[in-house]
Amino acid sequence: MKKFLEKIVHKQEPKFAKGGKLEKWNPVFESFMTLAFTPNITTKKGSHIRDAADLKRTMMTVIIALIPCLLFGIYNSGHWQMVAETGNRDLVFWADQGTKIVNGLWIVLPLIVVSYGVGLTIEFIFGILKGHSLHEGFLVSGMLIPLIMPADVPLWMVGVATAFAVIIGKEIFGGTGMNIVNVALTARAFLFFAYPTSMSGDKVWMNGLSDRLAGGADNLDGFSGATALGDAASFMSYKPVFDSAEALINNYSMSDSFFGMIPGSVGETSVIACLIGAAILLITGIGSLRIMASFALGGLATGFLLNAVGGNDYFDLPAYYHLLIGGFAFGAVFMATDPVTAAQTSAGKLYYGFFGGMIAILIRVLNPAYPEGVMLAILFMNVMAPIIDHYVVQANIKRRLKRLKTA
Repeated sequence: MKKFLEKIVHKQEPKFAKGGKLEKWNPVFESFMTLAFTPNITTKKGSHIRDAADLKRTMMTVIIALIPCLLFGIYNSGHWQMVAETGNRDLVFWADQGTKIVNGLWIVLPLIVVSYGVGLTIEFIFGILKGHSLHEGFLVSGMLIPLIMPADVPLWMVGVATAFAVIIGKEIFGGTGMNIVNVALTARAFLFFAYPTSMSGDKVWMNGLSDRLAGGADNLDGFSGATALGDAASFMSYKPVFDSAEALINNYSMSDSFFGMIPGSVGETSVIACLIGAAILLITGIGSLRIMASFALGGLATGFLLNAVGGNDYFDLPAYYHLLIGGFAFGAVFMATDPVTAAQTSAGKLYYGFFGGMIAILIRVLNPAYPEGVMLAILFMNVMAPIIDHYVVQANIKRRLKRLKTA
């Protein structure tokens, strides 16, 4: 069947080749062709590496690794939508699965459609104008963008943010492989600074829940409608939602936080789903264990340091708890390990990951106006990655020159 389909497609190739009637659409045809079938172009001269995993296959592997986060995000979105509709915060998480899945699909699928629709359209336009095939990088970015958004973010915002990220975050630098910051995080950063009230705060994530709280619903006492991080940040405000770290942890238990049964961005809440994705990336050799492990270690070390310093309840949150809430696990697995924007040297990856995790926790705890921190930490380390690699390489050169002198 595969050979039959490939034969049909190859018959259309002359129409898109140079001089053909559809020559200007060659980038579009080539993109679909190489995505579906193995490219028939071979290297004629020079040294090269033979590998079945080209860039498109690599991107598809990352998408497969994202599937656990996507599936859980769909269900989790449906659950909290039902919480908003009923006003009952104590709904059994695994009850009414069919309704929650349908509600979740109704919420998440439009985000994915808008993300891919806007991003791929822009990619095709740039491909036709520049005469190159579709850049494969957006195959992953198009999935990451909806997964790092609040479930109730307006679709037009997703479209605007995606356009900004693709054009300003990637294409002006030359396309895939040339961008200096993570494309998906660029989209989220744009929305956070352009429309902050739609990305954080009590009114984000569950439509209508804040109105119920304002009306004094008895069965929602102690529940703000924000994420766990938003409620944690309230320790440093004048009207805290919870009066202690212990009360917060009781409301967002360790098991709930680990499995992801808490409010948050679509694909970021479940640590176990992120770990499954991490396993897929590590087994296939695509993800970097150095970055993932050092990112977690940096966050954990900073959490323990802040516990020792003390100062308020936010400082006293258990260090390991920071790794379970917010986008820490998702950022460590799928964002910090971006092969384009991360450090490239072996030692550089350790520095890059450690400082990324450290800065993420520092921003969370020291800046209550922005309780997440992972996004800004990774974007900052994206910019610092070339400098880290430069000094690692220079240190290696000096060490080898020193050995040469003593040889």
